Amino acid sequence: VDYDIDKGWYDPRIVPYGPIEVEPSCMVFHYGQSIFEGMKAYLNKDGEAVAYRPFANIKRLNRSAERLCIPQLDENLVWEALRKLIEIDKDWIPKAEGTSLYIRPFVIATEPHLGVRPSHTYKFFIILSPVGAYYKEGLKPVKIYVTDKYIRAAEGGMGFTKTGGNYAISLYAAEEAQKKGYTQVLWLDAKEHKYVEEVGTMNIFFKINN
Repeated sequence: VDYDIDKGWYDPRIVPYGPIEVEPSCMVFHYGQSIFEGMKAYLNKDGEAVAYRPFANIKRLNRSAERLCIPQLDENLVWEALRKLIEIDKDWIPKAEGTSLYIRPFVIATEPHLGVRPSHTYKFFIILSPVGAYYKEGLKPVKIYVTDKYIRAAEGGMGFTKTGGNYAISLYAAEEAQKKGYTQVLWLDAKEHKYVEEVGTMNIFFKINN
């Protein structure tokens, strides 16, 4: 789906996966206006394709869009596009235990412009891929590295958004953790480095005194 400042979102279409053509001055490369989501589709016991709480992901996509000055997407348009795409590619949903069809909706700023301001044009995509377990350990426990040196998010920033920069900022600490034999990083608060905030790619829960 394309966006133009005068037309709004227009021309939704489903096309074969393949390269896209953008100019080197495309604003996403220089000023980072990009957002994405991640969700999964499964086959239920009746062989029907089902997705878990897709509208929660769509709402979060729009929260990210608002913070990065990207135009809001119509929730029903996104859902209809997602539903039709899964319907077409249903045969790609794997059947083995622990597998699913990963769904990646994303938006990039496409205007060819050098100068710091919101883009006037965007593209919204949805791509799909069959996946297995995220970690090589599968569903077994993993070792988590607690860093008190680096931060991923701070109050007033963009930590609540799903944007590429939020993941780029985590890579250095993640590499350091992996060199020490850990799978992921547990992030602490930015101010005092003593309050637990999150693990980079998973939820974390604590059981205290039963």
